[in-house]
Amino acid sequence: MTTHITATRESWLAARRELLEAEKALTRQSDELVRRRQELPWVRVDKAYRFDTEEGSVALPELFKGRSQLLVYHFMFGPDYKAGCPSCSALADGFDGSVVHLANHDVAFCVVSRAPLARLQAYKQRMGWSFPWASSAGGDFNFDFNVSFTEQQQREGGIDYNYERGGHAMDATPVPAPVAEFAAMSGTDAATYARDRPGMSAFVIEDGVVYHTYSAYSRGLDGLWGMYQWLDRAPKGRNEAGIWWRRHDEYGRS
Repeated sequence: MTTHITATRESWLAARRELLEAEKALTRQSDELVRRRQELPWVRVDKAYRFDTEEGSVALPELFKGRSQLLVYHFMFGPDYKAGCPSCSALADGFDGSVVHLANHDVAFCVVSRAPLARLQAYKQRMGWSFPWASSAGGDFNFDFNVSFTEQQQREGGIDYNYERGGHAMDATPVPAPVAEFAAMSGTDAATYARDRPGMSAFVIEDGVVYHTYSAYSRGLDGLWGMYQWLDRAPKGRNEAGIWWRRHDEYGRS
């Protein structure tokens, strides 16, 4: 028998209308955040970043593919990983359906990781994805946009992630169980796994000049998780007691 409160349809409707007012207020607050996000100052990108892609070696402006805006997802797939991060993989399952719509609204989209291109392509084929994925191997792109860190930074506690130093689960001692679990699922150890982090960055190009406009990390990526948007509307919500998700081809395995 359920222990949750039950009601008549009439009383449910009254409670739902009250909740609707709160939802509308949250939507208006979200609209205001979007406006403020778009008002952030732009920072000129002068460094000549290069990426390995299916079309060959390209510069950052070429990732725009003729569009004026570029969205990049920083996917955790370090050079020593054997497979992509399970969390990034779950989030990335929602990318393919959006890419074509973004492209037809003057927005290019690309995933970027530090692993070699051949390894990214093999994993992309395994997952059945079609979105663009570029390798920044050997370059500074990931480091400059605060999603990759050196072993020395890690040893010295010099990791600035999500606009603050320390405080993230991947920097905790002892290593949290979920971090160790996902590191193993990615074919590496926890310390190596934690030298790459998830994030997204936005860029714009005007008169041939690229500007960085926005980046988000950690729970700033929550809105990009398609499954969480659905779970937040399910009767039991996220209902999490730990790490439950897997790569989509791993569910049902013993």
